[in-house]
Amino acid sequence: MTTLTRLEVEHLAIIDRLELDLHPGFSVFTGETGAGKSILVDALSLLLGGRASADMVRSGEDSLLVTGWWDEESASRRVTAQGRGNARIDGEVVSLRELGARVGERLTIHGQHAAQALLNPRQHREYLDGTLGGEPAAYRATFERWRAARERLRHLQESERDRARQLDLLEYQWQEIEAVRPRPGEDAPLQEELRRLSNLEAIASGATSALELLSEADVSAESLIGEAIRALSGSARFDRASSELLGELKELQSSLQAIAGELRGISEESAPDPQALAETEARLSQLARLQSKYGPGLEDVLAYQRALTEQLEQLRRDEADLQGLEDELRALTGELQQAGEALSRARTQAAGPLAERLVAVVRQLGMPQARLEFTLRALPEPGPYGLEEVEISFSANPGEPLGALSSIASGGELSRVMLALSTVLGAETDTVIFDEVDAGIGGAAALAVAEQLAGLSASRQVMVVTHLAQIAARADHHYLVEKRVTEAGRTETAVRLLQGEERLLELARLLSGSASAAALEHARELLAR
Repeated sequence: MTTLTRLEVEHLAIIDRLELDLHPGFSVFTGETGAGKSILVDALSLLLGGRASADMVRSGEDSLLVTGWWDEESASRRVTAQGRGNARIDGEVVSLRELGARVGERLTIHGQHAAQALLNPRQHREYLDGTLGGEPAAYRATFERWRAARERLRHLQESERDRARQLDLLEYQWQEIEAVRPRPGEDAPLQEELRRLSNLEAIASGATSALELLSEADVSAESLIGEAIRALSGSARFDRASSELLGELKELQSSLQAIAGELRGISEESAPDPQALAETEARLSQLARLQSKYGPGLEDVLAYQRALTEQLEQLRRDEADLQGLEDELRALTGELQQAGEALSRARTQAAGPLAERLVAVVRQLGMPQARLEFTLRALPEPGPYGLEEVEISFSANPGEPLGALSSIASGGELSRVMLALSTVLGAETDTVIFDEVDAGIGGAAALAVAEQLAGLSASRQVMVVTHLAQIAARADHHYLVEKRVTEAGRTETAVRLLQGEERLLELARLLSGSASAAALEHARELLAR
């Protein structure tokens, strides 16, 4: 068993510095109202990852620090006056969640309002299901699959009409693009071709004029170059430079002849081609219409068509899924019913014996006529946690019918049922802290509660913040929480372990508020028991 061996607290509320050695077994903390007993619980709550705020830091200090020790392992949390902080395990910085998880494996706190959890029937179900095997988890897993399938089917059914409309629209758009079959970048060459076809007469006229000047006029560029060649031919035999220039003139003559041939071809194509012009204009019009709707560029149009293809495939899959999901949901409904019936049988079998064990403890806690049972009520449809609601029914008095625990139990009765649950079901951790869960009880019931707490401490480290002498007297270790004023005039809380006469005096105070002879005698009797 791993128990909390030491608690160190610095600058938390009215605690300046506290170093507290703790022991296995049953320990109680008592003190005057307002002395700060619950501050110790607050300190441990911080280690569990509980909410922290800047106003928890002692006035005038920069930060608070809480450190718990389990043998050689430590866990600590610091909170600054600005509301920031950090958490550590064995000195290594960890997240607040990691700190809470690690410490949560070692200690559990039942706070002043722990019994109020019994007002929620969900807790009743969790208590019962905690005694079962794998049936709750199996049902839950099947339910999640069933719920997911049902939600998917509902979504598909609700969107069926919209899906049909969307299919029509997307198919129309896809076919509109597919009918044109645009190619990336084809619009620019088509624009150039349209300009050419629209200006064939001007192109032919320009080519004819240029052809006449180059070769067909009486005095043309070609005839003049020919005369220049003939004039230079005689002298080129005697001069290298002339010979080179003669060669260049011949090359120029050849180029002019080639250009003239091309101009002749252009001038002969002067007749307009209405069909080619109409086809080019029509193609550009098709592309422009697609670009205006799905563009701006042809690449954008093609990307839009690819997206349409994906959407159409998904919508068609949805149509196919609709039938498949209906079949799947029918099968899952059968599985869920089987898992629910198995869980119901397990609950029914466990409910009676668990209730008997709880009643036995509750009767020992000062309610000899108490009755208790787990009531299972069928739900109209499968719920997240089974086919029925689970609620504890209770009666504290003979002749009174069983009723909902949350409706008829007093605060003291709730506290005792809560303690019975803790005793029978056992705490999940080696250390359990009870913060005034004995509220609303006294007398013989307080003695019975003390006995139950002592019994629980046989297998757990039990720490109890209490105001009852009957419980304090039963403890193995008794700590006094007291408030005092320092020499500097500051109020602070201190905790010390009581021994001998000091413990007797504190028990007397708890009994009567003073150390009267009668109170001291009563305290001795409690200790003697």
